[in-house]
Amino acid sequence: MMERRPEPELMLDPEQARAYAEADFAEPHEHFVDLFAERFPDMAGGAVLDLGCGPGDVSLRLAARYPACVVHGIDGAQAMLAAGAAWCRAHPAGSRVQLRMGRLPDAQAPGAPYETIVSNSLLHHLHDPRVLWDVILRDGAPGARVFVMDLCRPESAQRVSELVARHAATAPEVLRRDFENSLYAAFTPGEVRAQLGDAGLEAFQVEQVSDRHLVAWGRL
Repeated sequence: MMERRPEPELMLDPEQARAYAEADFAEPHEHFVDLFAERFPDMAGGAVLDLGCGPGDVSLRLAARYPACVVHGIDGAQAMLAAGAAWCRAHPAGSRVQLRMGRLPDAQAPGAPYETIVSNSLLHHLHDPRVLWDVILRDGAPGARVFVMDLCRPESAQRVSELVARHAATAPEVLRRDFENSLYAAFTPGEVRAQLGDAGLEAFQVEQVSDRHLVAWGRL
């Protein structure tokens, strides 16, 4: 198995933020919400915490899918949040989404404890993955739904190149480069299971759901 190669924890470059805000992530982000809904069919509303929300597209999609919920998103990159503020103003569900600046583990979520905690593509950015699981345990209510989706590290550099060619061939250079770096920085399903065991969350499920994504999910 290829060794993990960490990348910077925060996306601080305005060019990155602009590229992500302008890119079309509708399919994978809607897939995130679909996968969440399949695993938690009892979800109706309540307070949701979105860790590493970026410009807030997943937060807005969750708010749109569940009209009785409010979503608090936290991200450490001001450039991402600036793009998200404009999205929220223009989105029909934007009034139920609040995006806040904060870096884990110090960021304080305004509605803790939460009934639902989600995270999309944050885990691979963290140099110490325990940060994510510790915050989830801190800010989740007993029985809270937890759904984490992230990239899955391929077995070889050749496989990385194949995935970049398949999924980012026509993307701007900054996104192709970020995708490649993120694949190298991602964790394997086995590594995520070990993280969950260390956090006392061994009852959680870990599944590979595409050629490049895994999900970890369960209840606190």
